[in-house]
Amino acid sequence: MTYLGYDKAGLDAQYYMRGRVPEWQDFFDRWEAWSREVRDRRPCRLNLAYGDQGGQIVDVFPAAAAAAPLHVFIHGGYWQAMSKDYFSYVADGLVDAGAALALVEYTLAPEADIDEIVRQNTAALAWLWRHAADFGADPNRLFVSGHSAGGHLVAMLMATDWPAFAPELPGDLIKGGCAISGLFDLEPMRLCYVNDKLHLTENQVARNSPILHLSESAAPLIVAVGGDETEEFHRQAEVYAGRYGERGLPLTRLTPPGENHYTIVDALGDPAHQLTRAILAQMAL
Repeated sequence: MTYLGYDKAGLDAQYYMRGRVPEWQDFFDRWEAWSREVRDRRPCRLNLAYGDQGGQIVDVFPAAAAAAPLHVFIHGGYWQAMSKDYFSYVADGLVDAGAALALVEYTLAPEADIDEIVRQNTAALAWLWRHAADFGADPNRLFVSGHSAGGHLVAMLMATDWPAFAPELPGDLIKGGCAISGLFDLEPMRLCYVNDKLHLTENQVARNSPILHLSESAAPLIVAVGGDETEEFHRQAEVYAGRYGERGLPLTRLTPPGENHYTIVDALGDPAHQLTRAILAQMAL
């Protein structure tokens, strides 16, 4: 057995979402076309650099009103695929309700390892906090969400010691988060096909597994997983949420029935979906 009773093939199947949802390409095509249309339709500032390397960029969709909350979305793709450009459609779910939206791009594996990917996302949030007012947003109302690998990055950011990263940053830089279909225990990632490009080591797993890094003063967190996702994605959410809740930290669990790994993030473009409503409520919108 490779992990928790799974052999290698069984563990691979638990995390191979394209095998679980054969129509996955339809979602990718839909997001790409929808997001391109959103960028053409809505005011936005694209490819703003938050770091020195070319891949360290963000897109921002400003809010209509001043001093709006700033919501930061981090894409998934097992840290080795996808791009912010597929997820501009999230603006349709959040911006009309009064939020500003930022979408983070980061260097993918194997060009960057997991330590560097976490560092880049930390740098992106620090940059957005410093520049929030440039987009009409309130730096003291910064929220973050992410899907799959992005959900992992949300959990890591929720546990970040911000003043240790940069002395001017407030300890409560993030006021709320939402981890969607997140990966909180990286050991199965090290043992399955995902590691062919990610190249996780045991030490990296220990440093970057959110189940091992929980802040004592974390902001409110939504942990969401689709009802039709694999047993391992449900276990990931259950274990992480359990440890979060054991510390008395503010937690909301969502398991929308009938949702798979792709429909649950597709829902963020719909302001009426229960997940989007929960995110808006977290921002008091």
